[in-house]
Amino acid sequence: MLTVDTKALIVSAVDIMTRIPDLLPGTLDLMILRTLQRDALHGWAISERIQEISQDVLQINQGSLYPALHRLEHRGWIEAEWKVSELGRRAKFYHLTSSGRRQLTVEAREWERMSNAIGRVMKLA
Repeated sequence: MLTVDTKALIVSAVDIMTRIPDLLPGTLDLMILRTLQRDALHGWAISERIQEISQDVLQINQGSLYPALHRLEHRGWIEAEWKVSELGRRAKFYHLTSSGRRQLTVEAREWERMSNAIGRVMKLA
């Protein structure tokens, strides 16, 4: 006799809507560096910009964003400065360093290589 726990089969709409695609390691760092290429932004604005450009496919939560920002800052690829946000609140604004610009070039080149390789597999496998 086969028994099925129907509770285990129920997936809520909230679970589906908040699921974020798996990213290759380093992809979040690359997106942050690229987002900061033109302007200094605070954390929330970085997250919003990525979500906007990806047409809501990528939604970066604070639990992923802020550790990544700290990691990039620790590596010397970004620097932070306290400023007043567009809402009149103090916020840490992040900008690329010259080292971060060089790293962005390296990371973007590697992303292109990986993206092309994955594309070939999807097309030819």
